[in-house]
Amino acid sequence: MRPIAALFLVSFALLLAPLRSHLQLGFYSGSCALAEFIVKDEVRKAFFQDVGLAAGLLRLHFHDCFVRGCDASVLIDSTPSNQAEKDSPANNPSLRGFDVIDNAKARLEAACPGVVSCADILAFAARDSVQMTGGLRYDVPAGRRDGRVSLIAETRALPLSTANLNQLTRMFSSHGFTQEEMVTLSGAHTIGRSHCTSFASRLYSYNTSTNQDPSLDGLYASRLMQQCPQGGADSVVPMNPGSPVFADVGYYIDVLTNRGLFTSDQALLTSTSTANQVAQYATNPLLWKSKFAAAMVKMGQIGVLTGGQGEIRSNCRLINK
Repeated sequence: MRPIAALFLVSFALLLAPLRSHLQLGFYSGSCALAEFIVKDEVRKAFFQDVGLAAGLLRLHFHDCFVRGCDASVLIDSTPSNQAEKDSPANNPSLRGFDVIDNAKARLEAACPGVVSCADILAFAARDSVQMTGGLRYDVPAGRRDGRVSLIAETRALPLSTANLNQLTRMFSSHGFTQEEMVTLSGAHTIGRSHCTSFASRLYSYNTSTNQDPSLDGLYASRLMQQCPQGGADSVVPMNPGSPVFADVGYYIDVLTNRGLFTSDQALLTSTSTANQVAQYATNPLLWKSKFAAAMVKMGQIGVLTGGQGEIRSNCRLINK
């Protein structure tokens, strides 16, 4: 695909965004003109202190949207009477960046009280994280409102690192994504880190002579075993060891060479169509970046609350009284 055509995909997705979900570009231009600037400033400050927070903010947005839609329910704290999403094993301790959202919200409440939703802050922060790590900038239609429910049981809607291709396809399809978009969004694993427990079974629990997943490159497996010794501390390792802080196609190159960290990563090679897409992205960075931006815009519209639904939380961790 030519660069102009690839970039057109992003623009076309943005043109359709307000029609699909009643979100609007420039939603805060009249009510809080500095909203996106303030969020980006907080993301930038956090990024300069810890580049890994970009992946954390991207993952926060993803885990929010795949449970109850993009309503900032992942930010709500648990209470004595309710265990919230953030305390699920699928989210804790892997999710981070909550303090970045808190800081942005505090500044926005000081500048424009009761105007900017936590759900929109998450969407803006994810976009800024993609851009700061080298991905394409994309416009974010806004106008989301915050949900009032966060249940640990509902995190079962999140994809597992042990999922096979059929499971991944079904899960993404349930949120309106094609298999091609699923492969595209999987590229988010090009940045960030993972706890050893998320992939340790591939190193020590397979019924093979080595106890290792045969789809995992042997040298890469040996390196991972040094970083994640059996029975050792639950350390963290980069998901894309070659360029863990850059939104590039290193992830797809890793998958092609059997160095995908998760079972779900390597599963992308188990069908001809998805394997071909992985190979195409590995050699065409602009194509992946443009399609990833378009898929992120689409993801940000899953199950959004708009109009009179939901609320605008004054504290992203707490439901308004």
